[in-house]
Formats: sequence, C-alpha cells, structure tokens
Amino acid sequence: VQLQASGGGLVQAGASLRLSCAASGRTFSRHVMGWFRQAPGKEREFVGAVKWNVGSTSYANSVKGRFTISRDNAKNTLYLQMSSLKPEDTAVYYCAAASRPLITSSLGLYSNYDSWGQGTLVTVSS
Repeated sequence: VQLQASGGGLVQAGASLRLSCAASGRTFSRHVMGWFRQAPGKEREFVGAVKWNVGSTSYANSVKGRFTISRDNAKNTLYLQMSSLKPEDTAVYYCAAASRPLITSSLGLYSNYDSWGQGTLVTVSS
C-alpha cells in the first residue's frame, strides 16, 4: 500500500485542520489505518487509528475529544480532523497502514504498521 498524506500547515492555537491520507496499491490488504506524529526531538507517538472494515476508532488520550478519524472507502482515503489545536500538537503527522488485523490494545504500536506515508507538518502557534 502506498500512502500520501496532505493537509498540514501553520495555524493558530484553537484552530482546526484536516489531514488526508490517500491510499493506493494493495488497498484490499489494509486492515488498520492510523495516524502517528513526531515532534522535534521526541519519539513518534500514536494519535489514533481505525479498523478499516468495521470502522471502530481508537485515540490517544492527548487528542481524545479534539481529533476525529474518518474514512472514505470509495476514495480509499483516511482523514484526521483536528480541532482546538494546541502548540503541543505541533509535529510531523504520518499516516500508516497495517496489512493484518490488530487488536485494540496493539493499535498504538508503530511496529505493527508496515506502510507509511511521507508525513505532513502541522505547526500550531500560540
């Protein structure tokens, strides 16, 4: 699966932004798609994920209630709607896909994802 993330940019605190991740290639083998982010000097961290076939979502506590993951099956596209953005949300955001089913407790492990997009930078100013 090839992934192309887009939609990043510079916004002020409190603003909203929507990221997109277009999938191509062996999309039928995609069981889970997720978003991770990496801030400068920090490790990559889980943001949220969706089990593609059933539509159930899971989020990191730091974004729960502010970020929403959705998908468009017809367009093979994953979205991350981000609201009430904070400066600490500043990071490069990556979309990822897992080619095998994952249990909920393992959605946050980036080693479970075998396809990654190139990342899109989100900068939130205070």
